[in-house]
Amino acid sequence: MELDERKLKILQAIIRTYLDTGEPVGSRTISKYTDLNLSSATIRNEMSDLEDMGYIIQPHTSAGRIPSDKGYRLYVDTMLDAKTNEVNNLKEELTQKADKIDDVLKQVAKFLIQIMHQWFQDHVINPNA
Repeated sequence: MELDERKLKILQAIIRTYLDTGEPVGSRTISKYTDLNLSSATIRNEMSDLEDMGYIIQPHTSAGRIPSDKGYRLYVDTMLDAKTNEVNNLKEELTQKADKIDDVLKQVAKFLIQIMHQWFQDHVINPNA
């Protein structure tokens, strides 16, 4: 059995909800409060697979599911990967903006040199002209 994108999103929703509430999470809660657009039955099937894979556990028969240590580990690793990608994208964007700022500053410096050169011409070299 493979941990596909849908299972991963359901696992993330279970963990976020469990962290928020401290209560076992059922399929109806996931269906109702997420934007996954999946039926409760589909979510139940995916949750069963996640349980078989060891990512979530059911504390007792009538309860929803809670994350296992393996589920938490995957969640943290996934979050770290996402944050690392986000940081790298921000670094790249800042580098591009810094390059643009450097270009603007060079243009401003050239403009100031031209103005100072003209002022020097008008006031020092040819003050009476």
